[in-house]
Amino acid sequence: MNIHPEPWSNLGAADTPSHTPAEALTLYGETFASRVLLGTARYPSLQALTDSVEAAQPGMLTVALRRQMGGDGEIQAGFFDALKDRGVPLLPNTAGCHSVREVIATAMMAREVFGTDWIKLELIGDDYTLQPDPLGLVEAATQLIREGFKVLPYCTEDLVIGRKLLEVGCQALMPWGAPIGTGKGIVNPYGLKTLRERLPGVPLIVDAGLGLPSHACQVMEWGFDGVLINTAVSQATFPARMAGAFAAAVQAGRTAWLAGPMPERDRAHASTPAIDMPFWHHPEAQS
Repeated sequence: MNIHPEPWSNLGAADTPSHTPAEALTLYGETFASRVLLGTARYPSLQALTDSVEAAQPGMLTVALRRQMGGDGEIQAGFFDALKDRGVPLLPNTAGCHSVREVIATAMMAREVFGTDWIKLELIGDDYTLQPDPLGLVEAATQLIREGFKVLPYCTEDLVIGRKLLEVGCQALMPWGAPIGTGKGIVNPYGLKTLRERLPGVPLIVDAGLGLPSHACQVMEWGFDGVLINTAVSQATFPARMAGAFAAAVQAGRTAWLAGPMPERDRAHASTPAIDMPFWHHPEAQS
């Protein structure tokens, strides 16, 4: 594989909003109908999960192999069948892994079980914040790509680590908005915006920490390519309703980005200028 100085410069996401249709997300040369990726963990019931999938119409469904395996090593009854019935592409992840060796073993097993080369790379470096291990992440990504996986790495907004992941062959990044499951929204807007600005041609999907549809809409307005949501939906009072709300918010944010938002100003600027106003609005007409 030839590595160019900036291997991410031609990786699919447009560097200007007018080049990419709102409904199409392209990753590793494959197109997905939705920019919403939906997690499948912690739902109150299997029915709540399938209803949420129906409401969100996601482009991919993430599934944690290690958390769905029963004591006998089998996938929990009904879970995999229910996901297959929805016809949505699956994105296995390596959630719960704390070493590169664990990541590789889990990814290999996931490929065999789910029949896909797609993998969401998670390698936890801190159990309190669930922050990714930046050094191990690059090493794991390197090995997985050599094994033929299409790697979507869960990372922070760190620009340098993001570039390292791209240099070893990743064609997209999944930076967090906040620590997993917190629902805080974007805790470092500057860092996330900088990542977007400095990697204009890279598909960037905000993963983790979003709690409200408005959070998703905001990052899409900034030019991000998609969001992955799980806890915000599964732990909502009515998961399916929340799933639908997130889907609408993502579409609204993407459409706003494509529309080209007005520049932010520090001073007020009248929307109706005084020039060419009807004569009865002019001071002279009142004298």
